[in-house]
Amino acid sequence: MARRLGPTDAAMAAGGLLDVLGVAAVVLDERGDIALWSPPAEALFGYTCEEVLGHEAASLLVEDGRREQVEEAFSRVMAGEGTWAGAFPVRHKDGHSMLVEFRNTRLQAASGSWYALGIASPRETVQRLERDLALAARMVDQAPIGLAVLDADLRYVLVNPALEKINGVTAAGHLGRTPHEVLPHLDVAPIEDRMRQVLTTGRPVLEESTVGHMPHDNRAHAWTSSFYRLEDQAHRVTGLAVSVIDVTESYEQSLAAARARRRLSLIADASIRVGTTLDLPTTARELAEVTVPEVADIAAVDLLDAALPGATTRADEGPAQFRAMAIKAARPTVATAAADPIGQVTRYHPNRLVTQAAVGGRPVLLPHVTAADLERIARDEDAARLLAEAGVHSYLAVPLIARGRVLGALDLKRTHTPAPFDQDDVLLATELAARAAVAIDNARWYQHQRQATLALQRHLLPAQHAPDPPGLAIAHRYQPASATDETGGDWFDTIPVDGTGTLLVVGDVMGSGINAAATMGQLRTTTRALARLTADPAELLTHLDATIQDLGDAMATCLIALYDPVGRCCHLASAGHPPPVLVRPGHTPRPVALDPGPPLGAGHLPFPTHTFPLRTGDDLVLYTDGLIEVRDQDIDQRLQTLTDLLAGPRRPLEDTCDLLLTALLRPDHQDDVALLVARALP
Repeated sequence: MARRLGPTDAAMAAGGLLDVLGVAAVVLDERGDIALWSPPAEALFGYTCEEVLGHEAASLLVEDGRREQVEEAFSRVMAGEGTWAGAFPVRHKDGHSMLVEFRNTRLQAASGSWYALGIASPRETVQRLERDLALAARMVDQAPIGLAVLDADLRYVLVNPALEKINGVTAAGHLGRTPHEVLPHLDVAPIEDRMRQVLTTGRPVLEESTVGHMPHDNRAHAWTSSFYRLEDQAHRVTGLAVSVIDVTESYEQSLAAARARRRLSLIADASIRVGTTLDLPTTARELAEVTVPEVADIAAVDLLDAALPGATTRADEGPAQFRAMAIKAARPTVATAAADPIGQVTRYHPNRLVTQAAVGGRPVLLPHVTAADLERIARDEDAARLLAEAGVHSYLAVPLIARGRVLGALDLKRTHTPAPFDQDDVLLATELAARAAVAIDNARWYQHQRQATLALQRHLLPAQHAPDPPGLAIAHRYQPASATDETGGDWFDTIPVDGTGTLLVVGDVMGSGINAAATMGQLRTTTRALARLTADPAELLTHLDATIQDLGDAMATCLIALYDPVGRCCHLASAGHPPPVLVRPGHTPRPVALDPGPPLGAGHLPFPTHTFPLRTGDDLVLYTDGLIEVRDQDIDQRLQTLTDLLAGPRRPLEDTCDLLLTALLRPDHQDDVALLVARALP
């Protein structure tokens, strides 16, 4: 780009390359005498103007053995046969010989006379500069990093091939243009600002990182750039040097490493967050939550109905019977309305991708979803329309496999995350699904076992609608522990004896699970058998203590009350069990004072008997410790709450049972409860 020369341009030229070369100018007339002699010539050859002007140059500067050669070359130049150039030995004033690089040509004056102009510089200086320039040129051309020189207006004046390749623009497309003009697709305004700062301050900028997309491909590129101010020999600012290194590969590697670290962190997080309970809906919800938004924008968990406890279908009815268990979205979206209803058992069409993932046991990946694909993702046309409206553009379904069995599928969608699912996402989702599937399988087996234990326990308890014994009205409840814990060995029983008497029994086998339920069944059966031989509560406990010793390490608490409707009294013995509460009309409910013996299985110790009246209208409330024991409250405080509840208005026995369970049991109660309420009739 041309510009007008200013008055200071001549001064600015000082200190340039010619000064470094130390170029000497000498003019000879037609006879070979020195007509003009420059100060650099004085410095180079050692002679002053007064010593050489008018003298023959050859006699002063040329050795005798080379005069003929010099005179012949001088004659050719003066004859107009061209210029003469080369290195020639010259004699210095002090007598030593030095090699000087010459350029000679003929000049014509206004008078018509001819002169010879000789330009000379030390051969060593010229060679050094030639070496330096050649080296610099080769380094610039062959350097693997991009190099450029910009003038003070930030316009390119030199570009090497490496920078042409990096920018995707030829050298001609660079020269005379600014970075903004060469790279309009990148945000170079901040870069140009830092370039100007370097020109102003002289402080270089080193390895500044830039990331952007180039128009010749869709790949994200990364560069590190350095900027240096250029100055001439007189320390005047001439422009800016730029070096650019393409670090796209290392940038991608660092992104991959960071992504791998995030994925490992997500897997570790999933190991903690998924499977915190043995509840299937909770575990499915935890899996959906751990994948959003780190992996997908929308996640759904669908399980094969045949694999679930209480399944409504059999495995041989086909694998397309699913139960939707969980749905999670990163933000509100109509796509959630397109999901299958939670908890509903639905036959998924074999063409659906989630069905194919579960049936085939392999992930199904659609990086780019089309309108036709939505019909295979959604359950029907309306759901497909909602998914299209939500902007679903990428889809991934991963089977949930545990211990060699497919339990269902994890359904993942992306809506506002721009990147599609790739093979890395498949690996991550498969790992998350595998870990979650084990937790789901554990919850599934636990619920199978829990249902079997509950079935056994309820089978061993008295019939729900058994007739009341003579002289008593009975109400009872059995409440298993919350769904996250195993069932226990609590039981109750009413046993008629001696024609009119009734044994009221509550007990609690220590431990939980099917073993506790089985032990409870043995104790209940033994109690009923022994009651045919003796109705004395203390004797019964003594026999039960001997029986439980034969069952291994089992222990239990037990309370037995013998009600005599003729004598209107109750005989009571306890083996480490909480006392019953006596509710008498017109009186404050109170626990029955008794001297309990040790739990069954603790040792052969006596079980004292306590006798008290049980009059018409009196209620006797027997219960297991799960009704009143909690970790964060004192047992006496809970027992007081129980008696306060019983102090209210007189109500039907069934209502009393419901009141106590509702008021005293928490949603997450950790122990099962047996409750037996008996009312003495007229």
